[in-house]
Amino acid sequence: MNTIELRQKIEHNLLKISPENLKVIDEFVEFLKQKEQTNLGKTINYREASGGSILDHAGKWEGDDLEECLELMYETRGKVTINNRINPFK
Repeated sequence: MNTIELRQKIEHNLLKISPENLKVIDEFVEFLKQKEQTNLGKTINYREASGGSILDHAGKWEGDDLEECLELMYETRGKVTINNRINPFK
């Protein structure tokens, strides 16, 4: 099936889809367009962090301000912003 035939088949099938499912299809098409634009389709070599390498350099805690440091960390850490448009199934 060539591209023109495939587009015609999709258009024909869209005429039979409920409005709710059309919305899902539209979101999925937007997801695919964004994926093509941002090259999210590329395979990324990613290895989950174990924390081991940082612990090699951490050493032992010295001092009596651990509780203060933890409190400061909890007060000042930021929130993560997630782009929900990437997941079309939510």
